[in-house]
Amino acid sequence: MISTRIFGKTQDGREVLAFTFTDGPYKATVLNYGGIIQSIIVPDRNGNPVDVILGYNDMAGYENNGGYLGALIGRFGNRIGEGKLTIDGTTYQLYCNDRGNHLHGGKIGFNKKIWSHEVVGDELRLTLVSPDGEENYPGTLTVRVTYIFERGELKILYHAVSDKKTAVNLTNHAYFNLNGEADGSILDNELWIDCDMITPTNPTMIPVGGYKAVAGTPFDFNTPKPIGRDIEADDIDLKQGGGYDHCHVLKNKCGQYVRYAVAKSAKTGIVMTCYTDMPAVQFYAGNGLHQQGKSIYYGKRAGFCLETQAIPNNVNVPEYAEKGSSIIDAGQEYEFMAEYQFTVE
Repeated sequence: MISTRIFGKTQDGREVLAFTFTDGPYKATVLNYGGIIQSIIVPDRNGNPVDVILGYNDMAGYENNGGYLGALIGRFGNRIGEGKLTIDGTTYQLYCNDRGNHLHGGKIGFNKKIWSHEVVGDELRLTLVSPDGEENYPGTLTVRVTYIFERGELKILYHAVSDKKTAVNLTNHAYFNLNGEADGSILDNELWIDCDMITPTNPTMIPVGGYKAVAGTPFDFNTPKPIGRDIEADDIDLKQGGGYDHCHVLKNKCGQYVRYAVAKSAKTGIVMTCYTDMPAVQFYAGNGLHQQGKSIYYGKRAGFCLETQAIPNNVNVPEYAEKGSSIIDAGQEYEFMAEYQFTVE
């Protein structure tokens, strides 16, 4: 069942709606502002409700604070080096908002938009039309994102089509803490990622080519371990990111739906199993968090993200594009899925 209520108003007076999925002891709330996942409430091993999503209680929090908490990201999730996008010989200079690079869609990304909405049965469908030239991207891009939450499983279905050849790399920037959003630390959350390689970066966090094997490094999560075990290790990529903030290249081919990660909390018994058909996931350990959240002040590493996507900067690195290109032709349908399944043990 999906119920609708007014969540609040933006600073310029626009109304924002909250859509709450209720399925027994499970609840999830999504906003039509930024497609934000505002909460996911699941029972712990004792049946107590636990909100595992970092976020805010009002619109002021989402408008005034950084971190992209819970937000739908576009047109291009993650980074494009120096904001340079070249398509068929034409270079488009995108807005640079992160150390001289383009991040998460630029100055006003999809996370700051109010989306059109439609509730169809147990599905919430959000739609946005990004006009030709917005953030200097070519093509009018029509985006539809569908949320389904049932039996403790959140599914996100992404669809986009453009009237010109363009770049698109959609994702969601939910911050999880399986101890509960009021716990304050994810360092004891255990994580497994089915990945043999990451993309090393330059000092401004841009992958510029090549791969780094995770075996024997702090990035190896093939055997489950607490997120905090190796996060302060002496590793150049870790130091550049201030902790984990790196693209993990998955073993599946783009379009092949697989289980790619499992996270657990010993405190609550909550287990999150993650699936996608994208070729990569950005694992971010919340190194830069510093804002007042729903229940507590979110400090450094109060939440972690698993952002399914194509490899960052693949528009400028052909070997990354080979694993899944973010360039789509006019009329070509961009489609993929991400799923977060919650259980207890």
